[in-house]
This record gives sequence, structure tokens and C-alpha cells, in this order.
Amino acid sequence: MEKGTRLSDIGVEDELDEEPGEVIESAPPLKVGEERELSNSGIKKKLLKRGLSWETPEFGDEVTIHYVGALLDGTKFDSTRDKDEPLTFKLGSGKVVTGLNNGIATMRKGECALFTFPSELGFGVEGVNGVPPNSVVRFEVELISWITVVDVSGDGGIIKKILNKGERDGLPCDEDEVLVIYQVTLGDGTVVAKTPEEGIEFYVKDGHLCPALAKAILTMKKGEKVKLIVQPQYAFGEQGRDVNDGFQTVPPNSVLDFDLELVSFKSVIDVCGDSKVVKKILKEGEGGFTANEGATVTISYTARLENGTIFEKKGIDGDQPLEFITDEEQVIVGLDRVAATMRKGERAISTIDPEYGFGTVEVKRDLATVPACSKLIYEVEMLDFIKEKAPWEMNNQEKTEASGRKKEEGNLLFKNGKYQRAGKKYDKAADYVSEDGSFADNEQPLVKSLRVSCWLNGAACSLKLNDFQEAIKLCSKVLDYEFHNVKALYRRAQAYMEIGDLVSAELDIKKANEVDPQNREVKLLQKNLKQLQTESNKRDAKLYGNMFTCVTNDSSVATKKLKVEKAEDEKRQEVVGMEMEKAVDSSAPSDNGMVVDSC
Repeated sequence: MEKGTRLSDIGVEDELDEEPGEVIESAPPLKVGEERELSNSGIKKKLLKRGLSWETPEFGDEVTIHYVGALLDGTKFDSTRDKDEPLTFKLGSGKVVTGLNNGIATMRKGECALFTFPSELGFGVEGVNGVPPNSVVRFEVELISWITVVDVSGDGGIIKKILNKGERDGLPCDEDEVLVIYQVTLGDGTVVAKTPEEGIEFYVKDGHLCPALAKAILTMKKGEKVKLIVQPQYAFGEQGRDVNDGFQTVPPNSVLDFDLELVSFKSVIDVCGDSKVVKKILKEGEGGFTANEGATVTISYTARLENGTIFEKKGIDGDQPLEFITDEEQVIVGLDRVAATMRKGERAISTIDPEYGFGTVEVKRDLATVPACSKLIYEVEMLDFIKEKAPWEMNNQEKTEASGRKKEEGNLLFKNGKYQRAGKKYDKAADYVSEDGSFADNEQPLVKSLRVSCWLNGAACSLKLNDFQEAIKLCSKVLDYEFHNVKALYRRAQAYMEIGDLVSAELDIKKANEVDPQNREVKLLQKNLKQLQTESNKRDAKLYGNMFTCVTNDSSVATKKLKVEKAEDEKRQEVVGMEMEKAVDSSAPSDNGMVVDSC
């Protein structure tokens, strides 16, 4: 075969994406009665009957076929039809000849085909009963069905055979709540566990029954039905399990067989990323768009405390639904964030921690009082929403008008001390008139003025929020346009001073003074800078002084140590001298004329 080509791809009508460096042989699908060699493999395939769908089995799948094997002269040597018993086997396992494996991998469910194999892909030089050596053989094959087989654990410990592929939705996640129906049996058919007819619900992350169940569920789609073969290490291991909670005894080291269906699952979303606002989707919404920030939303909901006390209803039992604009603090933060993630028609239940609810204060609502520090539960349905137009949906006039409105909204929020929300407004305002927009020359002055104003105001918000790096970035954007902009120099100098970069702050203040020598705010900032520099110099002087003192102290200690060592050395030399004198005396001739060796 050509590099990059699989036999199972031959005849598939869907186009394949060609990878760089790969050669993919493309050919039109076979017509009934047409014969063709499969990609220079030596296998010829003649289509006798079209199959269903477009899927083909892969090696490892469990296929069920009828076949009739014959020589070129028509002599039949094997047939499942004569026995009226189809053959089921794992594709690629060696159960059948190589050519038959490769041929079946090109077939669709219900398809009939006639394959012709050379001897090397058939029974080879030895042949078999009824097949002489080096014989070309033919197999007429009907692919009745196949079961996709998946090694879930990657080590053969959990084998999944897909009986029903389910819907084309996504897979569940660890946080999701699933509804499953299962029956678990031992190898001898003894049922050891079974759900009620309506199934059982649990969160995947919490696990259920044995480790294999959660691992398998994470690979399944809604409505999927499977058979699992679970080895002991993913079941109940060497200990087995005693009778409890209505489940039967599982002997040690037991292999379990599961019949499992994933009936449905409810997606659970950590809305704010800190597990303090958690949304569980009860009913999926329509389309691919969510309300997002700035949308006008219409919702109905029932709000209750953890003990079940309902404290508020909107759009329920004839009441008017609630309409509000997201990200405008018109409702509690948790409800606002949840609404911004919902699609039209979606229904969800959300748990909201006090931090995103009513906080530490007691609040009276329509139907009951919410105690301080209460966790809230909202069951919400998104009835409708109208999104703000995105910049790419607007003409240039609409963009500049929207930018101006957002800037004014930001100004109002800034005056009220709501700096974070004001900063978001300025960001949006700047986005409407971004440099990517195709504005005409006569529009540029207004557009540039809006950008500069939004960046400067955004920098002011960042300073209030102690986000000094963001303030520096925004002011630098302004100075790229207007290098002499005093406000940008002033605010960037403030940010530099806050992060301790006094040199950069001094440069910005110097430039600002050159542009506007009479600016009182700049002069006051310069005075503050000088004070900071004086304090910094004092700290540096003290630091260096301490370092000098340490060096002097170290030098004194070293000098004293040297003197002590010198005195000790002189004492040692005196002792050695005395011992030498004794040694010289002891080496004098004795009475017997011998010399005594002092060593």
C-alpha cells in the first residue's frame, strides 16, 4: 500500500485530509458489479451489494460475517452458509487469512463483496485441506455486523464492546452527573449487581460500585450501550466483596461482565473557576451562542435556601419573568455570571456561595428572609436574550457611537468608585475603535481621540486597583501615539513609583515638566518622588553601612584571631626548643660508649 493509506479507507466517500509528505490514493466508490485492486495490495474486490452508512470496521473490532471460500475453478472448500452459522471473530487476530482481514476492513455493514487473494495473502505455499499449495482463492463475504472494541484502561483491564454508539454529543466529564443502567455478572452468569429499571444517578468524580465503571463512562456518549469485561484490578481485586446494600458476594480475583447503558448526563460547570458558583444543566439550550456579558436577558427562576425555603420566584405561576443586563450589577453576582453562560431555552440549577450571593448581610426578599452567609440554589431557565452587537457587525459610525457610550458608562462607574467594572467598559470602548478597524482618514482624529481617552481612563482604573503593570502598559500605548501626553507620563510615573522603579518615574516626570512646566500635579508628584528617593538613599546608606560594619567586624575578628594564633605558635616553638635541648643532652656518650637515640 502507499504510505498513509489504510485498506479500510478504500471506497469511503468522505474526503481525507492529506498530510504533508503523504501520498493518498483516491478512487471513486465501487459500483455494484465493478472489480478493482485495493491500493496495489494484490487483493481484488468486486462489489456485489452496497452496505449501509459509511463506517467500516477497524482491526481489533469484533466482526460477524458469512463467507464462502472457493478456488478459481469454482471448487468450494469452506462455507458458513452451509452450516447456517455466521463466524464472529476479532478482526486482525489471526483467526482468518490475512487477505480476508484486510478485505473485511474495507466493508460497510450489510455489504456483500467477492475478494480474490494471491496465495501469499491466502493459504501460502503449504495450502490447507481442499486448497492446494500456492493457490489463488476467492471469498464471497457478507459483513453482517461488527462491534467496536475499545481498550479503555490501555492495559486490557477494561475492554469495552460498543453495542449502540449513542448520540453524537460530547462525552461526560468528572464533574458531571450521569444516569446509568447496568447489570453485572460473574463468568458463570451469576448476577452480582443490578440497577433499578429507571437507573441510578451519581457524579462521575464520586465513583460508583468499582473503579472500572467511572473510567468506562468517561468514554461513552449519551444513549451508548456497551458490554464491559473488567479484570480484577479494576473490579474488587484480591479481596473480592461481601454481601452489602443489596449487592451479592463477589469472590476474590473475579472477572466481571457489565451490560451498561449511559442513559443521559447533566453537564456540571464551574462558572467562576473557584467552585463557588456551580451550574448543572438540566436541559440543553438552542444554538451555539450564550448570553455573555452586556446581553439583555429574560429569565424565569425559583430561588431557595439549602433547607428548601423558597425566598424568590420570577416568571413562575403567572409572575413576570426577570429582565436585566448582564455585567451591570442588576442582580447578585452569581446569578449574573450564570446567566451569561446560558443558551436560549437552557434550564439549569446553580449553587451559589455567599461570596457571590448576598454575602454576610441578612436580606429580605419577596417570599422569605435570606440569613447572612447563606448558600443559594437557583433553578433558572433562559427564556430569551439579546446580545450586544459585536464590532465586526457594525459600520464605522456605529462603532464610534458605541465606543462613546461605553466610555461614558465607564466614567459614571469610575465616579461611583466601581473601578473594576469601569475598566471593563473602557476596554470594550477601545475594542470598538481598535487599530484593526478600517476607518477612513477623516474618521481617524475622532477614533484616535477615543482610543487615547479609553486607555488613559483604563490606566486610572488600574492604578486604583493596584494593577500597576497594566497601568504602565496602557499609558505606554498612549505615548506611542502622543509621546508628549502629560496625563500618560504622569500616570505611568505613578505606577513606576509604586513598583519601586524610581529611575523610570524620574524620566517620565522630567518629560512631563518639559511639556507643561506649570502643572501642579506633576510638581507634587515630583516632590513625592524626591521624598521616596531620599528614603531610598537612606535605606541604601544604612544597608551599605551595615555591610561595612560587618566587614570591619570581620577584619577585627580576623586580626585578633591572627594574634592569638601567632602567640600560640610562639609558645609551640618554645616548647619544641626545650625538647630539642633535652634531646641534645641525651645524645651525649654514656659510660659504655653508646649513643642514646632520642627517637
